[in-house]
Amino acid sequence: MKTLLEVLQAGTDYLARQGCDEARATMQHLLAHVLHCNRTALYSQFDRPVEEAELAPLRELLKRRAAGEPLQHLLGVTEFFRRDFLTDARALIPRPETEELVEMVLKKIPDHPVRILDMGTGSGVIGVTLALELKERAGEVVLADISPQALDLALENAMRLGARVSTIQTNLFANISQEKTDPHAEDADSAPEGKKGENGRNMLFDVIVANLPYIAEGEKLAPEVMKDPHTALFGGPKGWEIIERFLARARDYLNEDGFVALEIGYDQASVVTQIMDGYGYNYIEVLKDMSGVSRFPFGYR
Repeated sequence: MKTLLEVLQAGTDYLARQGCDEARATMQHLLAHVLHCNRTALYSQFDRPVEEAELAPLRELLKRRAAGEPLQHLLGVTEFFRRDFLTDARALIPRPETEELVEMVLKKIPDHPVRILDMGTGSGVIGVTLALELKERAGEVVLADISPQALDLALENAMRLGARVSTIQTNLFANISQEKTDPHAEDADSAPEGKKGENGRNMLFDVIVANLPYIAEGEKLAPEVMKDPHTALFGGPKGWEIIERFLARARDYLNEDGFVALEIGYDQASVVTQIMDGYGYNYIEVLKDMSGVSRFPFGYR
């Protein structure tokens, strides 16, 4: 019977031969997953024998990882903003850059209850995190996505983590008018100019955050990235077409002091700021990610 250390080394060698990045860390994650412990706990039990009943599921996970299935799909969760979110093929795997976007948005949200729209929510990491971090300041958080499967996953994450949100299936803003409530509006006549729900209350948001598809169609991607839904990856022939469609309408759904915040491709800052300027956004700025890439455009109504 092999010890835990022997299993760890053998699995690491196998993944490395298959060309998997970060083979040792990946093997640690898989082994901890099968043994129902955390990675740190592995180091205290290197001499522990590993039973055949534990090796069988581990072998299956190793085969799937070697075949290009993302580690996050194998584990079923990914960490985002210090919380574990359910992750599977229904939505894009959350990226570290998106955590940076959430941090930046939190710094810009005023100190009063706000109405937030997370457009293209995917697994819900942005909207759910904002709802949990803002607590009572999250007056209303709406998660929107074109994919009903993604919305199901987002709602599962919200319920699992205890976030108060609502969801709506929509192609960008096509169905947003189905929302009927606004905690800020006291009556129909007091609503600012802009979109109104069927009951006459205003349909405007204080914050609209969007991590929309921004990769150009035909661009070569790593095999495991291609396991994500293609509708969550590709934004059109040039990559930014869906972002332009979003920006063409988002300003009309902002309160007077509201802002939009996006995550975009590494080479799209110039074209996106031109689009924002053309649609009348004010105080436009593009913040950089930790790698120094101009990644996060912000613009106010």
